[in-house]
Amino acid sequence: MITKTKLTLEEFLALPEGDVTYELVEGEAIPKTRGLSPLSPKRFHSRLTLTLGILLENWSQNKGEVGIEWAITLKRNGKNWVPVPDLLYISYAKLPPDRFEDEACPFPPELVIEIISPGQSFGDLSEKATDYLKAGIERVWLVDSHWKNITVFYPASPPETKRGADSLKDEILPELEITVEQVFREAGLL
Repeated sequence: MITKTKLTLEEFLALPEGDVTYELVEGEAIPKTRGLSPLSPKRFHSRLTLTLGILLENWSQNKGEVGIEWAITLKRNGKNWVPVPDLLYISYAKLPPDRFEDEACPFPPELVIEIISPGQSFGDLSEKATDYLKAGIERVWLVDSHWKNITVFYPASPPETKRGADSLKDEILPELEITVEQVFREAGLL
């Protein structure tokens, strides 16, 4: 369903849900898994999404909300942009728990996680990570199941690739105590 006419943000958000996840890019509804088979994401992607979701959900109690494939309304190059990250975390300071609407995430979350799927490249997703940071997201994790690492993108410093026993501790994620090895081990990939 790639559109021939440009969609407004409101028109995009009013599209019916279906079997394919779309992102709003430059006014067009673009399939998130563009170029991949309809069966993607695959098993490792699914296991990592579930594991990271559980780890973050357990940590985030009374701190904020974790979302899986929750669209975010952002701006990119001055235009409406609605990406759908694999996971996100937004604190209750940004999105109070009493604001409970069935909507795209209305504020830039603290953390966005993208897991590299077959057919996606690190380069493509690192460009997207840069766009996330420019749109006000504080951290982006790119998870690579092949190399068993997580690259953390920051707004004011170069990205860091973390492996093995490296901690994912971060000032914007207070008291989060997990390692890269733990993520991959709990996902059954080590």
